[in-house]
Amino acid sequence: MKIQKLLIKIENELKLRNYSPKTIKSYISCLTDYFRYVKNIKKDPDIALIKKYLLKKKERGQSSQTINLHLQAIKYFYREIFKSQVPIDIKFARTSGKLPIVLSRREIEQIISQIGNSKHKMMISLAYASGLRVSEVVNLKIKDINIKELTIHLKGAKGNKDRITIFPKKLSDDMTQLSNKKISNDYLFESERGGKLTERTAQKVFENALKNAKIKKGATFHSLRHSFATHLLENGVDIRYVQELLGHANIRTTQVYTKVTNPRVVHS
Repeated sequence: MKIQKLLIKIENELKLRNYSPKTIKSYISCLTDYFRYVKNIKKDPDIALIKKYLLKKKERGQSSQTINLHLQAIKYFYREIFKSQVPIDIKFARTSGKLPIVLSRREIEQIISQIGNSKHKMMISLAYASGLRVSEVVNLKIKDINIKELTIHLKGAKGNKDRITIFPKKLSDDMTQLSNKKISNDYLFESERGGKLTERTAQKVFENALKNAKIKKGATFHSLRHSFATHLLENGVDIRYVQELLGHANIRTTQVYTKVTNPRVVHS
């Protein structure tokens, strides 16, 4: 089978299995690179060749996360597309032990105060107060938010899973104003041209506000989610509940935030 036909088959299979567009794009990119490298694609994997391929990536200075993504895509291909029974017993590359960048409550206030556009201000406030990923923020619809119950229903989030997270009461009035005259299926944060905002636009809003607030940390939009989790733990919220709000499948993913909390902080 020609590489292009094979890639179309893999893409269709991933779509049928409800993989997210981002994961599909990543897998196809990884496998395109892998197929070019191996040239002759056989039904069963050549383990030595796969190891050599991944090692070359490491030698080029690519990150552990990138190498792991390639390995996951290769495993998926042989297991699900070629139905190979040969196990690919290669251990994932160790990811770096870097701690997440967390902003203090004061820094978050400073960032939000730099945003003049009320819709953008609400977007950044909600991302922090509800622990949302940038993809989740731009995909929010009016019907996903229950102001009465103070909850947000996130549909088809990372890993194509649904989850419920908290909606902050102090944003209720702003939310009512923002959603006024909109129908339930409308995007909460629409672009000027209609439709949803792009992830890049949301990230740019954060980056500009961070710069204007003169905060020197290497924070990104995702730091709002890191800060949400860390501040909850500092407030004594049970780690299992934080795990649930974040939608982490494994408690170990949530436990990283215990390394950046400051339990001695006194909260009002």
